[in-house]
Amino acid sequence: MAFRFLQTTRFLKSFAIASFNKRNLSGDIWKLGKLNHVAIAVNNLESATKLYKDVLGASISEKQALPEHGVYTVFVDLGNTKIELLYPLGDNSPIAGFLKNKPDGGIHHICIEVSDIYKAVADLKSKNIRLLSPEPRIGAHGKPVMFLHPKDCGGVLVELEQE
Repeated sequence: MAFRFLQTTRFLKSFAIASFNKRNLSGDIWKLGKLNHVAIAVNNLESATKLYKDVLGASISEKQALPEHGVYTVFVDLGNTKIELLYPLGDNSPIAGFLKNKPDGGIHHICIEVSDIYKAVADLKSKNIRLLSPEPRIGAHGKPVMFLHPKDCGGVLVELEQE
């Protein structure tokens, strides 16, 4: 997984750098930022939360329902980044489908911040990168997000989030 993450990060940085080098200075440039979080699908949110809080001593957020994304989330604060615990909200949840294939759960996606989500989306569309929705949607942090198709990102589901 670490290799895929590294490969995906290099892939996205090459898009951002190529975009920067090929553009004029009219303000239509976007950049990759920091790793915001790694999301883990869990089959038991309560036990996963207890592991990170009680066993490992991390601070955690309150459980949040995101019906528009079909998930419950809990964030584990690691100081320099976060882990997002994902649990299905309803049978049509994408996390329910993920857990059918991987009943024990596992890494679901990585999230990288971008300087301008709308410019990034337009640029990636022009480069035929498949996006999982037509436009950015509001994510767990109240900011616009966009998911990139894993087949275009080295097998990794990548979420871009507005800084």
